[in-house]
Order: sequence, then structure tokens, then C-alpha cells
Amino acid sequence: MRNIFLIILFVFFIPAQLAMASAEREINIYKNIRCLVCQGQSLNDSNSDFAVDLKKVIKKKIINKETDKEIYKYLTERYGDWILFDPPLKKKTLLLWALPLITLIGGLFILGKRLVFHLKQ
Repeated sequence: MRNIFLIILFVFFIPAQLAMASAEREINIYKNIRCLVCQGQSLNDSNSDFAVDLKKVIKKKIINKETDKEIYKYLTERYGDWILFDPPLKKKTLLLWALPLITLIGGLFILGKRLVFHLKQ
């Protein structure tokens, strides 16, 4: 009886778990990739032809047992770092990472100048 249970477990349960893990992995990758047509949306949220085609490519790479790192490397080599919602910190992307900080400092500087100007009056 125990052997039958183990056979059922290996035949039905484990492949289902692997399929769910694979689908979850796909969705996580889709959420980290920017649709180049929609620009503000991830592949997960987009239904553009580009997104549909890229989802097929990613799914094929997952089936071929490529790691997430290999998939991201392929996509950035082909489309550039901008395709990633979380681009790596490199010399090329330094401005992209620094721009929010520069904008914040500039805004605080302008706000401070206006506040000082109003206090003098």
C-alpha cells in the first residue's frame, strides 16, 4: 500500500509542483521585464505583440533549463539594460540610478531658496 502511495505521489504530485514552480518563475521574470512597446508596463501586464513574442522566448528558455541570470543576460544583450525594471548599477546606468537623487536635491535646493526668499520679505 505504501508503494502505491509513493507511486501516486511521484506520478501526480511532484510534476504538478514542478509545473507550478515553473509558472511562478515565468511570472516573476515577466514582472521584471519592461515591455518596449508599452514602456510603462511589464511583460506580465502587457498584451502587445512584442510582449506575447517575448513571453514565448522566455518560456522556451525556461523549458531549456536556462537560469534567470542567463535569460536576463540574453535580454539585456539584445535590448539593452533599459528592458529591465531593475537595471544593474554600471557606468552606463549610473545616471539612471542617480537621477532621482539629483532631482530630489535640486527640488530641495529650489524649495530652500524660495523659503529663504519669503522669510526675508
